[in-house]
Amino acid sequence: MNEKTVSSQTIYEGKVITLKVDEVELPNGKTASREIVTHPGAVAVMAITDDNRLVVVRQFRKPLERTIVEIPAGKLEPGEEPVVCAHRELEEETGYTTQTMQHVASCYTSPGFANEIIHLYRTNGLIAGEAKPDEDEFVELMHITIEEAQQLIAAGEICDAKTIMAVYAWQIETHA
Repeated sequence: MNEKTVSSQTIYEGKVITLKVDEVELPNGKTASREIVTHPGAVAVMAITDDNRLVVVRQFRKPLERTIVEIPAGKLEPGEEPVVCAHRELEEETGYTTQTMQHVASCYTSPGFANEIIHLYRTNGLIAGEAKPDEDEFVELMHITIEEAQQLIAAGEICDAKTIMAVYAWQIETHA
């Protein structure tokens, strides 16, 4: 059940993504076209405070044309290890640092057309500091309980896969 790439053409190369169109040979010998978004990968951090609250940020997301609540996350730099990126993104967006990061899971965001993978990490023992967001990044820091997270999911304010996955992992961990 493999598709052999016959040809590949890059249509767009941006700061974050590349779009290419691949012509593939299907298992039955026929050909098909595949539109593929390539992405360097990302990390997300499920940071839990000493009083068992999840650290999240509220920020405007242009593709959605609205503000949503998310866990801290960001794109991997070329050659960067995911755990290093997790520490960097946590500090940039929230000001928090930590001694440990535990890998929870990795998932592909949309494997039907993109290769983006997000590595989810969990941490606690947070040390407060000053946030250092990118110059084009505007976030509001929040600390929410599991119940508040559930309410934000129900209200559609938490609506991205990485944050929903983190909330469910946190619920499982709390009730284990």
